[in-house]
Amino acid sequence: MIKKIIFPVLFILIFLFNTMGETPEPFIQSDKKPDYVFEMIDPLYRETDVSKLISIKNENDIIEKRTKLIQYIWKGRGFPYSKMPSNIKKDIKDEKYNDMENLEKIDKLTVSMEYGFKSIVYLFHPINNKNKLILYHQGHSDLLGKDAIQYFLNKGYTVLGYLMPLKGINVKPVVELPLFGKIKMIEHNYMELMKSDSFSPIKLFMEPITVALNYALKEYGFSPVYMTGISGGGWSTTLYSALDTRILKSYPVAGTLPIYMRIKRDWGDYEQIEPEMYRIANYLELYILGSYGDSRKQFQMLNKYDSCCFAGIKYILYKEKMKTTVSRLGKGSFDIFLDDSHKEHKISNIVLNIIYNDIENQK
Repeated sequence: MIKKIIFPVLFILIFLFNTMGETPEPFIQSDKKPDYVFEMIDPLYRETDVSKLISIKNENDIIEKRTKLIQYIWKGRGFPYSKMPSNIKKDIKDEKYNDMENLEKIDKLTVSMEYGFKSIVYLFHPINNKNKLILYHQGHSDLLGKDAIQYFLNKGYTVLGYLMPLKGINVKPVVELPLFGKIKMIEHNYMELMKSDSFSPIKLFMEPITVALNYALKEYGFSPVYMTGISGGGWSTTLYSALDTRILKSYPVAGTLPIYMRIKRDWGDYEQIEPEMYRIANYLELYILGSYGDSRKQFQMLNKYDSCCFAGIKYILYKEKMKTTVSRLGKGSFDIFLDDSHKEHKISNIVLNIIYNDIENQK
């Protein structure tokens, strides 16, 4: 009887003592974690000095890192500002999306790349059009984010809808590789085998975004341009806005954390941890590249109780440093919003409203 009383009391006392310093990331591995787990920070993360991970001191450093990233991804061929889709079909019919409200039409853009890779991008045109373009990236899903796209259509935004390579109707090619043979590409981790001195698989993630944007700007003359996405789409938003300053404001949702503070479920596929690329610019530096510039902004969104990844409050260890660094550079801004309204891996209506209001309140 005494043991039954003592052990629970001791556990509570130990927990209260630990949480006073926002200490250890939990030993609990279940997906159904108690809420207090998401308030805890492993003290190991505090041993990393965020300032020492950021080598950017001025605009020249930003330009240099962006140039080196583009060099690494496109292997000296330059950023593909002029490349257009290999096929364009206007006013298509797709039963999954044609019933959407305030939808005038959908254009289907095909982006062809090396090794037989093809990505399909949908361009959604609203009936009541504000002439504002937002790129929405659904990441690893096999379907475009209909709810989020509908939200922006209702607001009069034209929407470019993306999925990651190999997902949905994007082509899953069979690739013949020296030393490895013929491999059907069905997972992102397989793509690492394609790396060579003349080709980076990261190109297959970034180029569809560029090509579809090139087309939309040339054909319809949108200005300005915004970008958001969830999960792998949040990662895509983070990296792409670092590369292309045509993205005025970016809103990555549940897409990344700095590598040093990731637990197992945050680790991600090949593209999230590509060592050579992140030696050029680590995640903290990518956030700066995506934030910096006249009227530019990166507003990172994280789900506190996310059922998949990047949950909790670890972001507080870098948020203020990032804000002050971008502010000191003199152009652009950075911020983070923590969504504690749900326990899913999604982009909530609260976040969509914040994105919309942030865009509309632009000064």
